[in-house]
Amino acid sequence: MLFTAPLKSNSIRIMLLGSGELGKEVAIEAQRLGIEVIAVDRYEGAPAHLVAHRSHVVNMQDTEAVLELIRSEMPDFILPEIEAISIDALFKAEAEGFHVIPNAEAVNKTMNRKNIRKFAAEELGLKTGPYEFVKTREELEAAAGRLGYPCVVKPVMSSSGHGQSVMKSEADLDRSWEMAKEARGDASELIVEAFIAFDYEITMLTARNGVETVFCEPIGHIQRDGDYVFSWQPMQMSNVAKARAELIAKEITDGLGGRGLFGVELFIQGDEVYFSEVSPRPHDTGMVTLITQSQSEFALHLRAVLGLPLGFTFYGGGASAAYKATSESFAPVVDIDDALFDANSFVRVFGKPESHPGRRLAVALVYDEPEAALAKARTIIEKVSDH
Repeated sequence: MLFTAPLKSNSIRIMLLGSGELGKEVAIEAQRLGIEVIAVDRYEGAPAHLVAHRSHVVNMQDTEAVLELIRSEMPDFILPEIEAISIDALFKAEAEGFHVIPNAEAVNKTMNRKNIRKFAAEELGLKTGPYEFVKTREELEAAAGRLGYPCVVKPVMSSSGHGQSVMKSEADLDRSWEMAKEARGDASELIVEAFIAFDYEITMLTARNGVETVFCEPIGHIQRDGDYVFSWQPMQMSNVAKARAELIAKEITDGLGGRGLFGVELFIQGDEVYFSEVSPRPHDTGMVTLITQSQSEFALHLRAVLGLPLGFTFYGGGASAAYKATSESFAPVVDIDDALFDANSFVRVFGKPESHPGRRLAVALVYDEPEAALAKARTIIEKVSDH
């Protein structure tokens, strides 16, 4: 492959649609290869804005505004990094010859839980738990009655777990309904899922470059209110379950097509594997790969986008822990004890320009056997504060 210098007439350009902490790491990897980076988000000073050659602020659900920006910047690759993007803009850009990663239809399917669940379960025949789609509170109550309690309620489109809840009984109906309707994204329709008594859940990071498909070691994770708080790698699982997880990951990513890295979320019950969701981009639980692999998920994503070989070395076990803000601030300060930076651990601070309770500001990363690494990551996060 021929590489160029940025800011030249012949530069290779990528455009990030969404410039959070994950996009920031992708931008850094692109910079390492001399690729020109254009970072786009809905607010000024987003993390990837800080490391890009150029940045833009735009309503990414405004079709014409997004299209105008794409036509102006003429990127070689468009990398959607969040769900809340005008899918019409991506389809139109693709029709004009722009390269959307992995492709506009894959983004369309995965940004909406109804689209991807019907595609996975009904078209590909992947194993999932029972589910129904509802639009009213009455339909929600009826679906819960058929599926049984507990059950999980999610908007068909939201990010970082916003609007998700578990209904343990009829008493939770109103709370779950209100939580879902207040979520950012598309809450006009909800998916109600029967609760699978799974033993654990994993993310299977899967990279495709158009020639080969590679898998990272499975990542175990813990979520709260649908949002990741801890992850570790590798998740200990049987050879049978791991092989089935890789098979499902390959089937769903083959079905979606295109190049790039996908975060495939799966439920594991003994040796049985159930498909949950998939993101056609780096996954928040995959931040642990910043310390466990020679090529992080972000480096693999960029390599896959460019069609480069996907080989990497897995160094060994590790864990990550997200630090979430506890205060409201227009100039947030993250207070980290110097002693928390040692030979086998460090903290990444995202540099977000504002904070509010629950907003992810940093991540702790530890290299060690998974159980010990997770324990230390928990300890580190408990010693971090913000104001």
